[in-house]
Order: sequence, then C-alpha cells, then structure tokens
Amino acid sequence: MLVNPRRNAVKTSCRLICQLAFLSLVLGTPLPALAGKTQVYTNQTYVEEAHNVPDFAIGDMSAVLSLVLGSLPDTVKVYPTENYYYFYFDYQGIKYSGNLRFDVADRDQGVVHFNYFKDFTNWQRDESGYSFLIGAKEGVMVTKAGKLAYDVAFKGKKVRFELNDLSGVKPPAGMVQEDESYIGPIFDESGIRFFLVFNTKVKTFHYILDETVPIADQFNTLPGADRITVGIRTGFAFYADRFANRKILVGVNVLNTSVNNYLDGPFDQLPDNTLEGDVLERAILAISPESKGHIDRFGNSPDGETRFLIAPYMQYEDVSELGMISGCAASEVPPAYYKCFSFEDSNDSSDDKSSNPSNDESPDDTGKN
Repeated sequence: MLVNPRRNAVKTSCRLICQLAFLSLVLGTPLPALAGKTQVYTNQTYVEEAHNVPDFAIGDMSAVLSLVLGSLPDTVKVYPTENYYYFYFDYQGIKYSGNLRFDVADRDQGVVHFNYFKDFTNWQRDESGYSFLIGAKEGVMVTKAGKLAYDVAFKGKKVRFELNDLSGVKPPAGMVQEDESYIGPIFDESGIRFFLVFNTKVKTFHYILDETVPIADQFNTLPGADRITVGIRTGFAFYADRFANRKILVGVNVLNTSVNNYLDGPFDQLPDNTLEGDVLERAILAISPESKGHIDRFGNSPDGETRFLIAPYMQYEDVSELGMISGCAASEVPPAYYKCFSFEDSNDSSDDKSSNPSNDESPDDTGKN
C-alpha cells in the first residue's frame, strides 16, 4: 500500500503577485479575469521583501494569520481541488510557504487547517514548521457561505474563500475507454486541469490532460519520440494515446517533487469536491486489496494522517529518460499497452517528497497529498 502523509502539505514555487511589502500571495482572481493582466516582477521588490524587518514572532499563529488574511481581498478563489489556498512570504530573509486548507472531512465543522514552514529548496529542507487546526476556540470563525464557499473571520477581517466547483466538468465523448472508470476532474496547483481515470484491466490510474480549456503552458516535442511532449513551464510530460484522442501524463520532473513545489504533479489535488460515492475507494482496493477497512472513500486512513498515493507517472531527471515510454508504447497493444504509463512501483513514496512535517502534527495532505 503506497501512502503519503497528508496532514499539512505546502506547495512552493514560482513568484506570483509581488508586493512592495514582504508578502507575496497566490492568485485570488478567477482565471477569466486574468486575461491581459500581465504582471511585471522586479528585483527591487525581491530585495526589499528579503530585507524587510518583521514586527512579529514567526511562531505566533495569531500574528501570521492576521498577516495572511489582512493581505487578501474580501473574496478569493481556491483553485486546487484538494482545497488548499497557498501563500508565501519572506521573514528575516527566509521564504516561508503555507496554506489554508478547507478539508472536505471537517470544513463544515467550523474549522480550517493553517500551516506554514520554511520553503524547501534543492540545498536545504528544514522540516520544522507550524501547523494548526483553527476555529472558534482560537477566535477564528469559519462559516459555510454557500455550496463551496466559506467565510473566515479573525480580528475584524473577513475573507470569503470560493472553492473550485468543477461539478459540471466531464470528459469529452470517447476520452474514457471501455475498460476505464472516470474518477473526477482535477485542477492542479500548477494551473493545469486533468481528468482522473482508472483502468480496470491493468489496474492503474491515469491523469488525462483536460484540453477543453486553454492550457497554461507551451510544449516541446521530445526528439525521437514524437508522441511525447514536455511542458516548457511545468515540465509535465504527456503521451498522445495511440488508441484514443487524449494525452496521458507520463512524467514530472524529480527536481520539482524533491522540493514539494507547484509543479510536483497532480497526485495531491484529487477531486474531493466532486467525488461520487465509493468510486475512488473501489479503484484503490482493486490495486491494494489489503487496504480494505483501512481507508475511507477518499483513500484516507482512519486517523486522516495518510492518503493512498496516486502517482503513476515517471519522476524523471532528464527528458531523455522519457524515451523508454515511447519504446514500450510503440510495441504493445491494449491492455498491456497502458502499463507503459505506470511507474507506481518505481516512485518511492518512502522519500515523502511532497510532505512537510509540521511543528506539532504529522504532515498534511501530500498525495496530494
């Protein structure tokens, strides 16, 4: 049973909205409104944020939460489908990453998960951090304001978090094959959308690129393997299926998984808000019968500390490694053909590359979390 710690995962990556203050936050505007609003980022802002002298202690949850909420507009959009609102800020020259997570398991109980820690880099991974489950006891009022909307109020500041409603998103006709079941739509924190499907014959998951919406990337074709394209921004590698009109995610760059950033793959943004019945649980049990009685319909352990890892794609270091996928797929036919895109046995979950241990809790949501 492949699992990932799930209690407080944070994604870190490219700079988003730079401010003259030291805080830079993730996007809070619906995607269509971003068209034409090209942002210019300056070294001046970067330097000034790094040199800013904070007036609070980094371990003061109340102060950090006030900082985050106070820096947000009255309404923000939570794009990732496991309902993380990611942010980062500089503190004494160090970049801290964090998130507010509206967990489907307890958000209607008036609580939200809040955590932040030192940003992982390729040269350091300080796994200490701060993690809190906050609600009325801490003076934080979390109120359901709609089907997928939650108000968070603290010390006179109230922000509405609109979760991503993909309930009407379905794969185009013919995309899901006869031997596959559709699990649900995914909006990854990278900004890329997927359809998650499960192949019942070869017992593997596939992340299918959603091309019904504009794709926030450009692609290069892999030399010598014209069915494989690699995203210039994301590093996501896709294989153009020989037997269906679709592109299967077959690789993510290991440098991104190693630092737990926005480009580490969609395994930690499963379709929690739209998951119907036990479709995901049944798929997991088909792969891992021993998990019966040890997971819920989301693939979580009873204590909520781990989640079944769904990461069938290769974690590649150099794009040349992707050539083996092309060679395999060219010589096989279904159903064995679809095994060419599954690397679950080779992706070592014990490395826990996308979790961040917190200061006083187990890590949150890496499989995806």
